[in-house]
Amino acid sequence: MKRIVILWMALIAISLQTFADEKVSFTTSAPEAVAVGDQFRLSYTVTTQKVRDFRAPSIKGFDVLMGPSRSTQVTQVNNDVSASITFTYILMAKEEGEFTIPGAVIVADGNEMISNSVKVKVLPADQQQANQGSSNGQRANGSIANNDLFITATANKVNVYEQEALLLTYKIYTAVNLRGFDNVKLPDFKGFHSQEVELPNDRRWGLEHYKGRNYQTTVYRQFVLFPQQSGNLTIEQARFDASIAVEKQVSDPLEAFFNGGGMIEVKKTLMTPKLTIKVSELPAGKPENFSGGVGEFTISSSINTTELKANEAVTIKLVVSGTGNLKLVSAPEVKFPEDFEIYDPKVENNFRLTTAGQSGNQVIEYLAIPRNAGTYKIPAVTFSYFDIKSQSYKTLTTEEYTLNVSKGTGSSSQTVSNYTNKEELKVLNQDIRFIKQNAVSLKPHGEFFFGTTAYWLYYLIPMLLFVVVFVIYRKQISENSNIAKVRTKKANKIAVKRMKEAGNLLKANKKDAFYDEVLKALWGYVSDKLNIPVSQLSKDNVEEALIAKNVDNELIKTFIKALNDCEFARFAPGDPVQAMDNLYQDAINVISKMENSIKK
Repeated sequence: MKRIVILWMALIAISLQTFADEKVSFTTSAPEAVAVGDQFRLSYTVTTQKVRDFRAPSIKGFDVLMGPSRSTQVTQVNNDVSASITFTYILMAKEEGEFTIPGAVIVADGNEMISNSVKVKVLPADQQQANQGSSNGQRANGSIANNDLFITATANKVNVYEQEALLLTYKIYTAVNLRGFDNVKLPDFKGFHSQEVELPNDRRWGLEHYKGRNYQTTVYRQFVLFPQQSGNLTIEQARFDASIAVEKQVSDPLEAFFNGGGMIEVKKTLMTPKLTIKVSELPAGKPENFSGGVGEFTISSSINTTELKANEAVTIKLVVSGTGNLKLVSAPEVKFPEDFEIYDPKVENNFRLTTAGQSGNQVIEYLAIPRNAGTYKIPAVTFSYFDIKSQSYKTLTTEEYTLNVSKGTGSSSQTVSNYTNKEELKVLNQDIRFIKQNAVSLKPHGEFFFGTTAYWLYYLIPMLLFVVVFVIYRKQISENSNIAKVRTKKANKIAVKRMKEAGNLLKANKKDAFYDEVLKALWGYVSDKLNIPVSQLSKDNVEEALIAKNVDNELIKTFIKALNDCEFARFAPGDPVQAMDNLYQDAINVISKMENSIKK
């Protein structure tokens, strides 16, 4: 037994020595706020056992009631051993104000170390407690007064412009033992586009002096609101059904013991006051290309190349950065020459919600293909917005690009020079021909044409074209006669058209119409693709039909989930705009995957 004890002590010593070799820290901790007359702990903790010469600083503004007391803590998690020593003082705040407690000095592992200083705010004494002689908001009859527990709704701005971001904060003030909320009903923020600020799960509580009384406070919810119209907009009341633990006054100690220490649960409904936000119209004089942006923004552009061949792609990237209503800003447009083949831009949003609005950038990539050789001008892109700081409109301009397009393989032999308008090109082709620089052959005027190769080609080519057109036409008629086959072929095209319309409704924030259009797109697609009449559609027969088409089970579940989400999303709580965005992307993805999976 003695050997086991010695071995155990040796292992502890080795572990402590190993820990001592790690980096040592020396920190100070104290509450951020206390009230006059409150007692609190001031602690100095060093993460090593080898310490000496601890010297506390001069502590002003507080009475030292006890200390320093020394405590040692050794913990072991798996094979990791940690050890620390804490020096603790009990202080009492004696006067109102903000005080800085300097760091202490100690010699740890042979090195002199100084801990961090801390600031402690001393609030006035609770006047209500002093007058009534009660504590923690407790009344003799166990009731909860309105000033024992309440929630405030405050906006950081009450006078704003349209689309200007404002921060709405719901904050809890309590002098009682609040257990939580059984039900919370927030307003619908009519007239605003709203987005909730993500708060940490472990909300920090702190002491705050409010209207002569000290409360434990924390921020409960925060929303960034963007007013969508001018005038006086009202933020309606919010309702909170609170559950509070109250000490029941009992004279019999046995009754208190057998009834949970005399604690009972009390329900109280809290209502926040209405808020009125005065929203001003944006000033007159909006630029013609006003983007709808309100905030502070910048724009930049880049191009992948200015030297290319006909039928090669060119990409121009625009980046709109800043803080404001980024999500609601119209994307700037690059104007390419008319004879360029232009594709729909790719938009990537990199936003994060801050208390000042949406911050980040929007990246727009334009891809275009020149079909003819020549020199082209890509005009500068202008971006206009309303600047909040200067309260004026600002217009930003990117650089202009010149593209030199050379003749490519399979491209037209025509070379276009400094013309960007198709109508100008047509006139050029009709009345002014380019000078031929290569060798030419001349023929006498009036040379007989009959019997030449060109003569027979004039007859043969139209005949061949007629045969080809006739075959294609007959094939088209045959395919069109099969209505089911036509519906199947056009299913994806019709669904894409409906999703584009849904995208427009999303931008306009028309919630009900958006969900209806997405449902039409999803149900219409499977109706056309599977040749099932709309009146006979159901989730069960759609699932059976998809299984018969050998569609992956996970894809089927995803499609059914998209239908369910669309049916229930309009009634779900949370941010409706975010839900609409997510559903829009899910619907597009599932239709695309379904199109690739179903082979007809």
